[in-house]
Amino acid sequence: MVTDVSSEMVTAVLPLYLVVGLGVSPLAFGLLDGVYQGVTALVRLVGAHTADRTRRRKPVAGVGYALSAACKLGLLAVTTPWGIGVVLAADRTGKGLRTAPRDALISLSAGPEAQGRAFGVHRTLDTAGALFGPLAAFAVLWAARDGYEAVFQVSFCCAAFGVLLLALYVREPAAQSPHVDPARRPGAVLTLRTLARTRGVPRLGLAAALLGAATIGDAFLYLVLQRQLALDARWFPLLPVGTAAAFLLLALPIGRLADRVGRIRVLLAGHGALLAAYLLLLLTNVVSPLPLAIALFVLLGAFYAATDGVLAAAAAPLLPPALRASGLALVQTGQAAARFAAAALFGLVWTLTGPTTALTAAVTALTMAVCASLWLLRPGKKG
Repeated sequence: MVTDVSSEMVTAVLPLYLVVGLGVSPLAFGLLDGVYQGVTALVRLVGAHTADRTRRRKPVAGVGYALSAACKLGLLAVTTPWGIGVVLAADRTGKGLRTAPRDALISLSAGPEAQGRAFGVHRTLDTAGALFGPLAAFAVLWAARDGYEAVFQVSFCCAAFGVLLLALYVREPAAQSPHVDPARRPGAVLTLRTLARTRGVPRLGLAAALLGAATIGDAFLYLVLQRQLALDARWFPLLPVGTAAAFLLLALPIGRLADRVGRIRVLLAGHGALLAAYLLLLLTNVVSPLPLAIALFVLLGAFYAATDGVLAAAAAPLLPPALRASGLALVQTGQAAARFAAAALFGLVWTLTGPTTALTAAVTALTMAVCASLWLLRPGKKG
């Protein structure tokens, strides 16, 4: 929760800082947003494999959290878009290192029947941070003369506090941390081969990648909304708050629902909510501004509540405990890499043809991805 306050403070102001403050094009912003969302794919498997092989998931996660904290200070030292891109890549490297070990710690601390609830609790706390982060960024921008620099400074303090909490209070599940001779632990190639042969994992990984390739980052959606409503730039950091509030209210109930009715069903329904959000933004000339914004926030919140933790909860029971972090990373990496490509492509289409055409293309792509995933993940499908 504390770390997400830090991250969302930066995320809330970054689109405006780059597009309005530094004047970058939608294409350049799409590439930077892709870096922010997708560079984790380069290191996620490394962090997960290291965590599984050493059976020390907490230290690996800790390195990732510490690296991301340091990058908040790095944002104070760069002023060019590509310099910021380098810092964001380092920040996402930290996220890539920590995500799978952290999810493995959560999964190994809960029984198979409670995976959705466990990840729902985590996402609820995570989203509480996502709710407070933009509010903090808004308050700092409103009060500080050099607003962006102040946001980055406060963000660093929150991130450092998060690292301290991890060091003091997080524990490895004792039953899952036996001493094993490192020479007998599977190498990277054997790990990937084992996961590729694990029933259900290849299909779920492929479906996650297809859905990720049709997912637009929130920043683009907020930029579209801000332009369509002619919203004052000072209010822009508050846009993620609406999504975070909806996510916060829905994460735990939808996690529990996924345990009861099926995680795959909930996962696909969540992407249906995202598709509705895309369609809604194409109707900005028909729907009044306030109902439009509220509906968008609810749909995005429902999307994250039904996908963010539910994907991990769906994958975790399929994976052997010794390879839990690596398996989660494999599924999440495919999705992260696909989202990198989606962000860059969406920015390119926006630059060449405008946001309406880009959104229309996104609607088509997501519809096809959901249909393909329904076929891949249908009951009885082998592999």
